[in-house]
Order: sequence, then structure tokens, then C-alpha cells
Amino acid sequence: MSETLLFSPLSIRGVELKNRIVVPPMHQYSAIKGFPTDWHLMNAGKFAAGGAGLVVVESTKVERRGCGTVGDLGIWDDKFIEPLGRLVKFIKQQNAAVGIQLGHSGRKARATRPWEGDRPLQRTPEIDDWEEWTPVAPSAIAHSEKWPVPRALERQEVKDLVQAWGEAARRADAAGFDVLELHGAHGYLVHEFLSEKSNQRSDEYGGSELNRMRFITEVTEAVRMHWPAHKPLFVRLSVEDNAGWGPEQSARLATILKPKGVDVIDCSSGGITDVAPILGKEIKYSYQVPLSEYVKRHADIMTMAVGLIIHGDQAEQILRDGQADLIAVGREILNNPNWPMDAALKLGVEGPFRNVPPQFGYWLGTRDKRGFGTQPSTFQNGLRDPGKVS
Repeated sequence: MSETLLFSPLSIRGVELKNRIVVPPMHQYSAIKGFPTDWHLMNAGKFAAGGAGLVVVESTKVERRGCGTVGDLGIWDDKFIEPLGRLVKFIKQQNAAVGIQLGHSGRKARATRPWEGDRPLQRTPEIDDWEEWTPVAPSAIAHSEKWPVPRALERQEVKDLVQAWGEAARRADAAGFDVLELHGAHGYLVHEFLSEKSNQRSDEYGGSELNRMRFITEVTEAVRMHWPAHKPLFVRLSVEDNAGWGPEQSARLATILKPKGVDVIDCSSGGITDVAPILGKEIKYSYQVPLSEYVKRHADIMTMAVGLIIHGDQAEQILRDGQADLIAVGREILNNPNWPMDAALKLGVEGPFRNVPPQFGYWLGTRDKRGFGTQPSTFQNGLRDPGKVS
């Protein structure tokens, strides 16, 4: 298979992606007081060098209260523009487009890192703004029994947060990002407004489905005021959350957001409760892809598929079946940062190393010409001598 959709370019507004492979935002929990470190440069850089068309920097918080852990990235002040710009510059040097996800943890803020127990954080002397870092939410309803009850946002605070998202978009543009994604999934603040389980407000931001959509709608409008018209805007949704919000609601929301400037819906699931929608179901390859297909077909909008997408031919089939326009490869690209190159080889793409920097591509190309590419190994039966290849 030399002609593929996976490795065909895609133009969204004024940005052209060299292929349809996206490294989705994945928390690293490694920032220092909101600032990126060399870890972030290495982490994002290796994915860009591996050949992905778009690398999206992890959920970056629009205000201090929105940090989930002490290691979350921040963009609530202009002082973050320059260090984030360093990431942008390096990723672009590898011929990849670069995106950033804007988020707010809401009632799931002030927590330990996942490998530290994923539970409410205990106060320590090192956290000098503990009182200011108070979890907030649409309503004073805890995520679960183990989580504290958040403080319900005042109406003016909601308005202020809308503007905070807009200002964060301005900073993301100033830092040089090509693509912006709004995090509206996984039980964080935007998702909390959408869900009737977590949103029991009696003002214009609660009650009816349309009212519960108001926050993300106003955030989108504020972001588009600061985010250039030639740059794409994505929104990540938990298309199914096992708590009253499902594909039908997500498709209706997408039809509202599209004319306001949203180009792609990133289709995930879960997070509003500790019970994931996938529990009790068979976990298999592409298990969340039907969510992407539903939104794409019912909202007439581009979508990005996620969820146990492991193999190149699997990703190619998703695109050929019209279930998505972009493929997000998350945990598998953690396992193999050169996944795009590997997929190109296995799909028989002409010039499989053209998507990677010459520091990789030149030397791998010379090996491939000698027949030491992805063919089945014959080393054990002595038909080849790897010692002849430098």
C-alpha cells in the first residue's frame, strides 16, 4: 500500500499537517510552578522527530486554581509565553505542527500525581499559595467520596474564567502555537458544566442542556476573539461519560460550536465519575472510534479518533472508513516515539523516512536499501549477517 490516507497531508484553515498522525496532549506532571522544563522539551521533541504531523502540548492551565497537580503547566500570565515558545520552536524545527491544549481541572484540582495515588493533595510548606489553590466547580458537589467538596463559582467568576481562556489563547498565539485545543472532557471544569450530575446551578449556566453548554460556548467565542482566524481550533469532549451525557448531546454541542469557529472534535470518554463508560464492556482495538464516527456523521464536523489505536493499518482503516479525519496515538507512541516511521514502513509508503529529520532518515534509508527494513527476521537461521551492516 503506497497511497495512504494516514500519510496524506491535511489542511485545516491556514495550517497544513504533513500527515494525519497526532500526538495528543498527555500530562507529564513535571512543570515547576507552571513553567516547562527540559523534560517537556525532550518529551515533545522526540515525538516531533519521530514523524508525527501534529504534536499537542499537554493540558496547560488558564488560571492557577485550575492546576490539577503541583506539576501542571501554566499559561495564566505573560511570563509563560517565552518558555512555551522554546517548546514551539524546537518542535517546528522537526517539521511538525505544534498545538497546545488549554484546560482547567475544576473540582479535580489540587491532587497528587497519578503514580502518587491520584488523591487529594495534603498541604505542605512548599506550597505557598494553598488557600488560593482552592478547587472550584459549577456547583458544590464532590467528584466522589474521596474528593473534597469544591467551592461553587460565583456568576462573575464564571464570566472572569471565560475571559481567562481568551487571554490564554492570546498567549498561545504569541508563543507561536499552530493549533489550539480546548479541554472539555475527562471530568474537568468544562465537562463539569456540561454534566447535569456536576452542574446544578440555577442561573444561565445551569439547568437546561443549552444552559449547561453556555460556558463552553462563551469560552469558544472568547478564544476565537484572540486566536487568529487562520489557525485551527479543536475541542476535546468526553462524547460518552456514563453520567447522562452521551453521543447525542455531544453531536448537538458540536453543531453549536462549529459555526463559532471550532474545526475538530477530539472524541474521548469518561471522567465525570470514577466509573468509566468502558467498564463492563470488552476493551478492544479502536474501542472509542465509534464515538468519533457518530459525532463526525451527525454534526458534519471533522473529528479525531483515540483509544487503543496501535497499528498503522488499523489507523489507515479508520480513515478509509470515514470514522475520523485525524488519528491520535497516545500510549502507543510513548512505547514507540518513532511510531509514524514504523507505520510508514509497514504500510509500504514510498519514502517512509521523509517525515523524520535527516539525522534519522538518511541512515535508516541506507539500511533499508540493503534489505534490512521491516522484512521478517532471518537472523536466527543464519541467512543474514548483521555484522556486514554498519
